[in-house]
Amino acid sequence: MARRAAPEVNAGSMADIAFLLLIFFLVTTTIEVDSGIVSKLPPEVDEKTPPPPVKKKNIFQVLVNKDNQLLVEEELMELKDLTDAAVAFIDNGGGEGKSGCAYCEGERSPDSSDNPKKAIVSLVNDRQATYNYYITVTNELVRAYTILRNRAATQRYGETYESMYARYKDTQEADKETPEYLELEKRLDVIRELYPRNLSEAEPQVAG
Repeated sequence: MARRAAPEVNAGSMADIAFLLLIFFLVTTTIEVDSGIVSKLPPEVDEKTPPPPVKKKNIFQVLVNKDNQLLVEEELMELKDLTDAAVAFIDNGGGEGKSGCAYCEGERSPDSSDNPKKAIVSLVNDRQATYNYYITVTNELVRAYTILRNRAATQRYGETYESMYARYKDTQEADKETPEYLELEKRLDVIRELYPRNLSEAEPQVAG
């Protein structure tokens, strides 16, 4: 009796099926993307031009040491107190004459910052400090500026800076030439001018 030949499996469509599955997984898979702190780099400056002199009282020194301890103005401080301390410094308004600040609501101490435009928050991190703690400290300092901007925006325009900025970011491309959008952009610039984010992050170094 003749032996029957085994039937062949038609694998001609396997490549198409594999290709379709690959497309499916590419379309449906969510890829996690690391997000960082939104920061705007300073404009390029001429190296031959020396930086303008800064009064020591206009610098708010924040140091994170290798033990994740917070030193503010060379004194230990709890993290929960950092935002309030930064707000008090930025909004001090201790200057006189042209260096004064009519809209500041701080103590106006002559030993602290003259005005928000001159106030600089200097953040230095030890190389051995943890990244999570660095991010937490930075967020607290950024929150200080947000608090002051929200207050100024509410007093002038009846809504917070955050809500205005959210509307600004959500505006469709086609609506960016409307009077409403241009007015919103102008208001945001006004608030940023009142409270510029002068947050300086020095090169990490070993700090005892």
